Amino acid sequence: MCGIVGYIGSRNAESILINGLTKLEYRGYDSAGIAVYNDGNIQLKKAVGRLSQLEELLEQSPLSGSLAIGHTRWATHGKPSDSNSHPHMDEKGEFVVVHNGIIENFQEIKNELIEKGAEFASETDTEVIAYLLADMYDGDLVSTVQKAVARMEGAYALGIIYKHEPDKMIAVRLASPLIVGIGEKENFIASDIPALIEHTRDIYILNDGEMAVITSDNIQLTTTTGKPIQRDSFHVEWDVETAEKDGFEHFMLKEIYEQPKAYRDTLLNRIDHDVNKIDLSNEISLSQEQIRSIDKIHIVACGTAYHAGLVGKVALENLARIPVEVDVASEYRYRNPIHTPNTLVVVISQSGETADTLAAMKESQKNGVKVLAITNVKGSSVARDADEVLLTLAGPEIAVASTKAYTSQLIAIYLLGLYFAQIRETKNNQEITQYIQAIKELPAQAEKLLEFAPIIKEFSERYAHYEDLFFIGRSMDYAVSLEGSLKLKEISYIHSEAYPAGELKHGTLALITDGIPVIALATQEDIYDKMVSNIKEVKAREAYVLGITLDGNTDLFHSVDEVITIPRTLALLTPALAVIPLQLLAYYAALARGNDVDKPRNLAKSVTVE
Repeated sequence: MCGIVGYIGSRNAESILINGLTKLEYRGYDSAGIAVYNDGNIQLKKAVGRLSQLEELLEQSPLSGSLAIGHTRWATHGKPSDSNSHPHMDEKGEFVVVHNGIIENFQEIKNELIEKGAEFASETDTEVIAYLLADMYDGDLVSTVQKAVARMEGAYALGIIYKHEPDKMIAVRLASPLIVGIGEKENFIASDIPALIEHTRDIYILNDGEMAVITSDNIQLTTTTGKPIQRDSFHVEWDVETAEKDGFEHFMLKEIYEQPKAYRDTLLNRIDHDVNKIDLSNEISLSQEQIRSIDKIHIVACGTAYHAGLVGKVALENLARIPVEVDVASEYRYRNPIHTPNTLVVVISQSGETADTLAAMKESQKNGVKVLAITNVKGSSVARDADEVLLTLAGPEIAVASTKAYTSQLIAIYLLGLYFAQIRETKNNQEITQYIQAIKELPAQAEKLLEFAPIIKEFSERYAHYEDLFFIGRSMDYAVSLEGSLKLKEISYIHSEAYPAGELKHGTLALITDGIPVIALATQEDIYDKMVSNIKEVKAREAYVLGITLDGNTDLFHSVDEVITIPRTLALLTPALAVIPLQLLAYYAALARGNDVDKPRNLAKSVTVE
């Protein structure tokens, strides 16, 4: 899940690469480096740590040249270090490679090259690629790259330059994202769109098994076996300002406050207000008969998207009356899932490039199962390869900790559930109308809820020094608790766990001690009394409890130490509101502890390796 940027043209490449890598640092920030061709030589600068470390080096000793590749790393093979940083070169310094992904058979190739006398300088799988290119060079860079990638197994996005063919740059993709930017007498490569939109809005999106031979005035797309590819370019519609902080201290806080807009945008043009119906027919090609025949849904996702799937299970089962299983994508593909001819697999991924989710999707399709993708990125691998696509419209999400993407996924799931319910007639017109009205009110309710930020900030600052914190909830509140706990762990580094409140007596109560903070969600009115009993159990062990419940519920004030209320809505929709205080809680706790909110340690935005 590293970030790649490359440039070929007439301008000095150093500033272009550094600017692009800055936009991709969310993908990894263990180390960074750039390689620049100039006057017959390739100069290399790289440094462990944040991109700023590399920038300091370049200020002291700038690199000049108009052909360059750069990289910001999230470590997989080899610890973060100067020697393990990308770009990597062969022993003679002729082939230079940047790489996102994992070469699964690198050790086998490395051993072969060592037998031939190669001496490696790093622990990485990427360095092996540079040495392999040098070993297989046949006088032509393009055919050499084709032969080399035929030897490699795993996942890779590659940027390659060669000292003796400085008129070209090669890009190759297999299971890791890579795009090619189209300029005027200059061209680019990158892992993601934000790195390029200051220079071009027109791009080619490489698919698996494809490569691009790029010069300053031409881009030739082929398969990795040399078959030419004709493809229209993709035009990026959002601008640079969309990805800026707009005056907020951090991207995460900005994205939390963008949620009301993300709700509205995701709902836009999907409600037929004249007849109070959900209309997804322009996006989903499943026929009404196919929708009626669905007998099982598997939701497959990772991390935050998996938590959205847990909410989706309850929503889809209640609305459409279809049995739903939810699986972590990294486990799903290996458990030999049982599919019927009428199973629908729903994959959820913010980036649309999550490696495990992509693999699970492809495995399902091999079994003849239709896959519907919920993703935030049009043109992503998930969006291109799925049978059906339902886009969330949250806009770019830069912070590593996902917020508006999660809640937009919930909105998309509600729309899907209601659309299926209409066709399957599992909800009557009056019930559908009630849900639509409630969903339309969510953006304004989310705006109102953000007014509680100062109260949540105060709570967070008082308890940020604790090293343990617990979340409890039942039903959908438990699903939301899992997401709240993940957010807190991700950015505050407080050990946090979420538990079904009804399971407290089965071991969890042993962890509750005097003063330990507990966040208790109590928004589900049908099981409210049960939840209050569980809260009393932790209070009896001297826990300090922050309760989250519905507006007007004064009863909870007697059972907890502090209360935050959320606007009233239908029970199935409460997760879209209840999670917002938990996002703010994590944000302010991380801030109080002095952490880097947008770039938490050891994490990256898009997990594009297994």
